[in-house]
Amino acid sequence: MTRLSGSIIVPKNGTPSVWGDNFTTGSKNLRAFGDIRDGIVHIHLWTALALQDLKLRYRGSVLGPFWITLSTGIMVIAMGGLYPVVFRIETGKYLPYLVVGLVAWQFISATVTDACLTFISQRLVIQQVRLPFSIHAYRIVWRNVLIMAHNAALIVLVLVFNPAEYSFSEVASVVGALLVYCWLGVVVCLFFGLISARFRDVPPIVSSFLQIAFFVTPIFWSADSLGQSRAIVVLNPLFAIVDILRSPLIGQSPSPYSWLIALLTAVALTVITFLMFAKFRGRIAYWV
Repeated sequence: MTRLSGSIIVPKNGTPSVWGDNFTTGSKNLRAFGDIRDGIVHIHLWTALALQDLKLRYRGSVLGPFWITLSTGIMVIAMGGLYPVVFRIETGKYLPYLVVGLVAWQFISATVTDACLTFISQRLVIQQVRLPFSIHAYRIVWRNVLIMAHNAALIVLVLVFNPAEYSFSEVASVVGALLVYCWLGVVVCLFFGLISARFRDVPPIVSSFLQIAFFVTPIFWSADSLGQSRAIVVLNPLFAIVDILRSPLIGQSPSPYSWLIALLTAVALTVITFLMFAKFRGRIAYWV
């Protein structure tokens, strides 16, 4: 057996295989769990790589990641002057709703879009360096968390002029929502990373879906405007994920089923993704 790289092995019969292909189902599950655990242990690596990604992306730029914050701010100014009139909502109530919704959606959209390139974009690293595959997922999530932190300046600015009262439960809800965002981010990166590595048509399909989802999900419009049809939107997992962060930040309670739907979505997607990751983890090096 001849080793070609840290991940790829060529047996004597000449048929290539990937490290982990010949293990039983139980062993594959354990190795998948070990990959996820070892990825967390390498926190110094994926945090440094995420920071490097931002530095390289905005190299030579004066504002750096704050360009995203500026573009979001311009969008808020444009939409904040028009839609309160269209929806007949007070501007002071609409702006916090809009800003937090846009910041949450940008994290979701950027994470899902980047998730499709989780393994494809790291082809050379995967084929030459033996590292936990989950590191690439953590790297993407942390990079988007940093961008979200920059955009949070808009939330602070709007809330200064439109203050809301917060209780301990609302603060705890915000912290819990951020943890769910990170949890779902990692799961989504592994899920779409695997599928996109195998089927290269997935990234453009996902990109098109996100464009449609932005308009059918209550990001800049309120679900209450639908009246009796509100239940259809409330059951949308994307709305639930946005709602668990937005509502407590603007001093409101999330919809009754938002937390339940968000957690059920996270658990179901985690189980499906783990089973896929355990089964196909050994083929990633060839798919990319």
